[in-house]
Amino acid sequence: MTGAAPPDAPPPRVLKAVVLPALLAPAAVLVARAGSGPILLPLLATLAIYPVLALLIARRRRLAAVVATLLWAASLSSSVIALTARRPDAMAPVVLGGAAYRDEMFEFIRTGQGRESDPSRFLPQHALHLGAFCALALVSAGLLGIALGAVLVGYMSFYVGSLAAAGGSPALAFALGWPPWAVLRVVAFVVLGVVLAEPLLGAALRRVRPAPETISPRRPWYLTAAALLLADAVLKLTLAPGWATLLRRCLNP
Repeated sequence: MTGAAPPDAPPPRVLKAVVLPALLAPAAVLVARAGSGPILLPLLATLAIYPVLALLIARRRRLAAVVATLLWAASLSSSVIALTARRPDAMAPVVLGGAAYRDEMFEFIRTGQGRESDPSRFLPQHALHLGAFCALALVSAGLLGIALGAVLVGYMSFYVGSLAAAGGSPALAFALGWPPWAVLRVVAFVVLGVVLAEPLLGAALRRVRPAPETISPRRPWYLTAAALLLADAVLKLTLAPGWATLLRRCLNP
């Protein structure tokens, strides 16, 4: 039949659901900036994605849930970066932990010394974030994991926008401010967040509408996340000192 979708293609309503959180994320950032306090941004950002995420997981659309969350994270990050690059002072009170992380990263870029290049310091921090994220995602059906993810994406993006606003080389800041290992970590957290949300969401769904458990195995997804986190640590250990050198001219107008 001409124009028919392939048998395994997701229906149009699923595709719309996948892109909806990415469309809502910029509005969440704008409303948070107009408000007050650093709690509003992760709250609104979470509201932009969680209902869709829960719906997709409940309908056994794991891959769609992962893609939707990645698009949301990219849109959230781009929005924070763009607004921060224009007015860092206006965004600083909006982003939880943003100013402190920016100062830490700027010092690392200037000197090449800091937690970013010291595995004895960044590995415990990574483990803390990972443990907190997994625990929160598991006990809240993904809701609190998404909120923590919004905080982490927010302060990383604030730093990138601030780097662009420093005036040395905005194009370089936009291109390399998010290092590849951090991107891998975000993807790993998204995968973990989705699969860890499934047990509670699945149990709640079966209470409302009993049905046999047909969800696909989670083990390959856990292994994928583990591989991404390992690559994150190895790349950071290997490339972080040189990355600071690459970004140094962003701080030298």
